[in-house]
Amino acid sequence: MNDTNEKWLYKDLTQEVIGAAMEVHRELGAGFLEYVYEEALCYELNLREIYFELQKELDIYYKDLLIPRKYKPDLTVENKVVVELKQHWA
Repeated sequence: MNDTNEKWLYKDLTQEVIGAAMEVHRELGAGFLEYVYEEALCYELNLREIYFELQKELDIYYKDLLIPRKYKPDLTVENKVVVELKQHWA
């Protein structure tokens, strides 16, 4: 195993999510607003039977400080992987 592989947390799950996102991009291409990709990715993750939550509120700490506002990533996959979607223009 090389150093790159050792640094990945949840490597298999992360690769599954990336594969699902690539499938969405292959089907839709570039140019849509973020919500279109989010809906499509949710659909694709459901097809692959991968559990996720939308906009799950997470606590963020900086040293001993709890940041007052909650962090809401686009998707949290299996309570392990955070996904932030960005629109891409061709």
